[in-house]
Amino acid sequence: MIRVGLLGCGNVAEVLVKQHVNVEIIACFDLIKDHADTIAEICGCNAYDDFDAFLDEPFDIIVEAASVNAVVAYGEKALHSGRDIVILSVGAFADRGLKARLEDIAKQQGKMIYIPSGAIIGLDNLKIGQISRIDKLLLRTTKNPVSLGLTASKREMVFKGRASECIKEFPKNINVAVALELASGHEVEVELWVDPDIDRNIHEIFVEGEFGDFHIKVRNNPCPENPATSYLAALSIATLLKNIDQPMRIGT
Repeated sequence: MIRVGLLGCGNVAEVLVKQHVNVEIIACFDLIKDHADTIAEICGCNAYDDFDAFLDEPFDIIVEAASVNAVVAYGEKALHSGRDIVILSVGAFADRGLKARLEDIAKQQGKMIYIPSGAIIGLDNLKIGQISRIDKLLLRTTKNPVSLGLTASKREMVFKGRASECIKEFPKNINVAVALELASGHEVEVELWVDPDIDRNIHEIFVEGEFGDFHIKVRNNPCPENPATSYLAALSIATLLKNIDQPMRIGT
């Protein structure tokens, strides 16, 4: 059974401790100790607000479910500790320097950086873009304007451009775009829309290439405890952990 240390004790962590299969949660860390204590009470693990003390626990893999800032602050130290790491806040890799540093440390340590599917599907097939030509890769995301701190009376587009530009205006809404770029090896065009009549996030992915074309539409249900968090994203981590040591791997 894989022993897990949770980095971040918010809503995603709560889903993980309730849905986990084939793993044992040993410890949890959050700068807000009350959050860590809440998770620890649910699963019976040890809670920490000191990262070095957290790393002293005997877990095999660290699961980040906190924020881009947490990846920046703790990602290198986590890998230097000799553990694999699962990173949900993949938007951190919009910083190519950070991505390169973490990859170098993982290689030196003989460890893995796992990126779950998050709030979308289709990442697995997009990896064909690493060896086959992609002519178009568009991400169209639609959200309620309130979630972006905006007001709108009708559906309208608030951003169109490269993912690298989107992060400057909407830094909390870049995870999906960066995940698509990492999987495909291709730059992503982003359209960000707001619609006051929807109550859940919608991601549409349009891809064209020498292999053909496809369109994926994902309408995310929110976590039961927090509408700001994608339930699919949380479940994608639980599924990754469930299958991480299985002898058969499905997909590319």
